[in-house]
Amino acid sequence: MTADMGRKYRAYPTPEQDEILTRWRHHARALWNLALEHRLMVGRKHDGVSWVWSAEQCLLLTELRNDPDDSVNWICDLPATAGQQVLRRLDQAFKNWANPSHPARKPLFKRRGSPVGIPFPGQKVRVRRLNRRWAEVCVPKLGWIRFRLSRALGGALRSCTLVRDGLGWHVSFGVHTGHRAAEPNGKRGCGVDFGVKVSAWVSTEPTPRLMPPSLTEGEQRRLKALERRKARQVTYAKKHNGGSYSNRLRRTIAQIAALRGRQARRRLDFTHKLTTDLAKNHGFVGVEDLHILNMVKSAKGTVEQPGNGVRNKAALNRGIYDNVPGERRRQLGYKTLLYGSQLRPVPPHGTSQTCPACGERDARNRVGCGREFACVHCGYTGHADRIASIEIEARARRMGDTVIKSTRSVRTDARGRSIGTRLRAAPDAHMA
Repeated sequence: MTADMGRKYRAYPTPEQDEILTRWRHHARALWNLALEHRLMVGRKHDGVSWVWSAEQCLLLTELRNDPDDSVNWICDLPATAGQQVLRRLDQAFKNWANPSHPARKPLFKRRGSPVGIPFPGQKVRVRRLNRRWAEVCVPKLGWIRFRLSRALGGALRSCTLVRDGLGWHVSFGVHTGHRAAEPNGKRGCGVDFGVKVSAWVSTEPTPRLMPPSLTEGEQRRLKALERRKARQVTYAKKHNGGSYSNRLRRTIAQIAALRGRQARRRLDFTHKLTTDLAKNHGFVGVEDLHILNMVKSAKGTVEQPGNGVRNKAALNRGIYDNVPGERRRQLGYKTLLYGSQLRPVPPHGTSQTCPACGERDARNRVGCGREFACVHCGYTGHADRIASIEIEARARRMGDTVIKSTRSVRTDARGRSIGTRLRAAPDAHMA
């Protein structure tokens, strides 16, 4: 199976191009919302048994582009190929929602601050190299846009997307590299426990891997001051300006976005280095099959039954998002194919409660919310995250290439008590 890879570069449009791209970005968002409302309306009319897809909506898009009404001139301003790609991406969003094995939820309307890109098919763009460090991409109705050639494309273009974040414009290419899944590398497997305090603990290592702070102390103080300034300026705008944003408020929002973008870059850099090392140096990588959306649900409850520890749960949710376990699993999914290893998700239940020495799972092994593990059956002690990583490796090793619901094989006596232990590596091998 050949692989299609993504390539992302920093783009540097001219001020005139930046103005046009910003306008197109809002047009693409408006088209997404309009097409989504149309599909939901048709679905309500037919009780959800019939939907409208991009083939029909592309015909409607052509009719709107030919409509002399001035109210739809913004559709004519957006390139036709970009509008068609927006509709096809909406198709994929509905397919992901309908797929029970996909974690995607129902497609939502996009707000003004949503990260909306301007997509183009690969055959409608051209790329030329200027020198060793710079290149240009030709976009329909706009011309050549310079971007930093940080690495070669390495394949045939499939798609092109222009997107903006807090640090500026970027161009992303979908590239057909022609690479095939590598042969098994024959290296030893491992289990990885992704946490909040401990970013990752690999079962074959005696010490954890900690993610450096994504913001320095000075940047954290500056971000807090900017957030407070934004709150004051928003309150003033609602009270005196009818809710309209001033230029100072927009500058504050841009400064906050720049800090957040820098934080995301540092987080992504650590994630790529971690996942590349795990996939390259191990025969398989076992991870917990977590449901992230269920983990980060708010604890506020309802008006009738308010929740407890809402602030503490919010801090925990920020820690989970900062360590991006879902993104790490996504990267491991394609990197393991490139480096000849396997990704083996295992059931997460009780990984930090199972003793690696005697194999007994007991909730009493974890007293309180600390990170210490103490087996009540054999007296084995250790760090809870390391214990979890060893159990994850044991489950992944038993699972192999199969998908099973239970990872524990238990023998019982006549009274129903457990009398057997599972096959696992000796704990001394992990502690060395």
